[in-house]
Amino acid sequence: MINEKYSILFSSMTGNTKMLADAIADVLPKENCEVFGKTGEKMPETEMLYIGFWTDKGNADAATLELLKVLTNKKIFLFGTAGFGVSDEYFQKVLGNVRQAIDGSNKIVGEYMCQGKMPQAVRDRYVKMKEDPEHMPPNIDTLIENFDLALSHPDEADLENLKKAVQ
Repeated sequence: MINEKYSILFSSMTGNTKMLADAIADVLPKENCEVFGKTGEKMPETEMLYIGFWTDKGNADAATLELLKVLTNKKIFLFGTAGFGVSDEYFQKVLGNVRQAIDGSNKIVGEYMCQGKMPQAVRDRYVKMKEDPEHMPPNIDTLIENFDLALSHPDEADLENLKKAVQ
C-alpha cells in the first residue's frame, strides 16, 4: 500500500483526528498523495483512502458517514478518535458501527482508534450535573475521570501506534 497513490480525508471537531491524519501523512510518500483534507472538500479518485473521523454517539460523525455511503470499489483504512475511548472493546463497537455505512464493494485494509481530548465545556457540563442530584447520572465521577484522562490524547504513543498500523 505504501507505494500506491492515496488520499487522506478526515473530519476533526477538536483537532484530534487531524493529528492522526498528519501522522499518517508523515509515514507515507508525499508524492503519492492526491488529496489531503477535510471530508467533503474534494472527492478523490485514488483507490486507496485513509478516512478519519471523530466519534459522535458511538459512530462516526455525520460528514464521514455520508462520505462512506457513496464510496465504491475502494481500499479503506479507517482511523478515528473517541473522547470516551478507554477500552479496545469500545473502539471495536464504534468501528463496527462505522463499517455498517461502507458498501460491500470496498475493502477495509486497516483500522485504528485512540482516545482524544474533549472540549472543556464537556467537563463543565459534568460538574454542573454533579451539583444537581436529581439529574445526575450514576456514573458522573467516571465521566469526569475519563475526561481528565483524555486530556493528554492523542499522545506520542497513540501516534506511533497509528504509524505502525499504517506501515
